[in-house]
Amino acid sequence: MKITIDNYLDSHFINRSNWLRAAVLGANDGIISISSLAIGVAAASLTRDPIVLATVAGLAAGALSMAAGEYVSVSSQTDTEKADIEREKRELKEMPKEEMQILSQIYEKRGLKKETAMQVAIELMEKDALGAHIRDELGINEISKANPIQAAIASGAAFTAGGFLPLMVILFAPVKGLEYWLYGFTIFFLIALGIISAKTGGSSIKKAVLRIAVWGTIAMGLSAIVGYVLGVRL
Repeated sequence: MKITIDNYLDSHFINRSNWLRAAVLGANDGIISISSLAIGVAAASLTRDPIVLATVAGLAAGALSMAAGEYVSVSSQTDTEKADIEREKRELKEMPKEEMQILSQIYEKRGLKKETAMQVAIELMEKDALGAHIRDELGINEISKANPIQAAIASGAAFTAGGFLPLMVILFAPVKGLEYWLYGFTIFFLIALGIISAKTGGSSIKKAVLRIAVWGTIAMGLSAIVGYVLGVRL
């Protein structure tokens, strides 16, 4: 099979970084925040109804908040990128020689000889001056370029999917000792998420599982303490 640059890039995991980050963040936040919320309420409740009510409300609010927050933050990044690109267009029009020098210096710092760096800068600017500066001076490319809609959908959907798991535990596990059921199942869910995210991103499974389990335990433990300290029996 003939190897092309597109096939070569598709074989690398970095192409998945944008949506994978949002999806893992959303799912992780959904599992931990909904479980922590439920554990805190369960620690102060003798009945299932208030736990379910708090969980469903938290799930709806959390999913919308995650999607909106991701959209706003990534949109801000997009606006910054667009502003920098417009500024680069003006600079290329007003001072092309200086911009060529900047590009040449960038390549020189990467290891090219001064003459080679200048020749590369000249050839790239002849073909696509703006593209060369966007990529090499600003560091913006198709992989790193922000996509607000994609990030918002991935984050909101992942939060809902993650939060739905502890909700199932709440609906079917015994009310007595529910916090312990939640903790056990949540750690299992987090380990599964760590394995999936590590395999999808091509990173270390052990590190991903350890990181996600430790922080999940801390969050749920603190929530349980708050519930017990309040001591309000609902």
